[in-house]
Amino acid sequence: MGDRSPDMPYRQGKPARSAPTNGKPRSGTAIAARGRDPRHFAALDLGTNNCRLLIARPQGNGFAVVDAFSRIVRLGEGLASSGRLSDAAIDRTIAALKICAEKLKRRNVTLSRAVATEACRRASNGAEFIARAYAETGILLDVITAEEEARLAVLGCHALIEPGEDPALVFDIGGGSTELVLVDTRGPAPKVLDWHSAPWGVVSLTESAGYGDGAAGRAAAYAQMRAVVADSMAAFATRLPRGIAVPRLLGTSGTVTTLASVHLGLSHYDRAQVDGVIVPASAMRRISADLAAMDLRQRAQLPCIGTERADLVVAGCAILETIMDLWPAERLGIADRGIREGILRRLMGNGA
Repeated sequence: MGDRSPDMPYRQGKPARSAPTNGKPRSGTAIAARGRDPRHFAALDLGTNNCRLLIARPQGNGFAVVDAFSRIVRLGEGLASSGRLSDAAIDRTIAALKICAEKLKRRNVTLSRAVATEACRRASNGAEFIARAYAETGILLDVITAEEEARLAVLGCHALIEPGEDPALVFDIGGGSTELVLVDTRGPAPKVLDWHSAPWGVVSLTESAGYGDGAAGRAAAYAQMRAVVADSMAAFATRLPRGIAVPRLLGTSGTVTTLASVHLGLSHYDRAQVDGVIVPASAMRRISADLAAMDLRQRAQLPCIGTERADLVVAGCAILETIMDLWPAERLGIADRGIREGILRRLMGNGA
């Protein structure tokens, strides 16, 4: 960190998805079990907003990505008001899972794990959806706790935390919840000191707060989002250590990667440029304020946001700004990696 200016983005080094491969693979949910020598591993993360798959094989001290899939499915759409996963959301998600199942079969995956998070934890018909997904796709989703979700995210992205001796804060802004993890990075593997799951993500917060009309209405809606999120994180805020000389902050989510893309002025999303970049916190606040002031049409016209993220990105900005209030770092680390990489690390035999 040293003499680096907080006003300029920089990269710590060539980013790479890492997963040490010493030891034997641990047991997991085997979606396909073919072949004598396990070589291809897969991790599927079904969130409230996205369905993401990563297929990889061990390579050196890490792994090489063989195939990947990501689709916005909005599984949790309408969940805040109904308490249930809607038929339309389930159909969209099943369609995405069928594509994942075909990829797993085609790549001859030998060991994999598929997890589901907040939407399935909350929904009254979550178990019915899990059963239908298995019947129609062969993928058995494991509904994990918020704590395991947080730990997997840290395991997958901690390599991108800036060097330092004091505790660092890692966060994952999801569709239905936001996980915050305070970690000690002085050992060979990150040690979780404390964690918190706030019941607000980009989908749930957007549906709860709604949209404001006109500049004043948008400002009021954004302020309300900030207040709701701050209240949900208040207890955790009181437990955070004080007097940290140089707070370190790392975020993994569509929100932070999207805002980093805007900050970098990219014409389209490019993981190679975004994953591992360190950006000024002040720039993230400025972009958040600008986006919150725009109407839906204006946000949709911005590169790297578009129509798919235009309606949800403001809620992500509100959550991000609240986190930066809690942990006032000058810089923010950006990770386009998390739960899937954490799962792969465990499957390949090295994970906490």
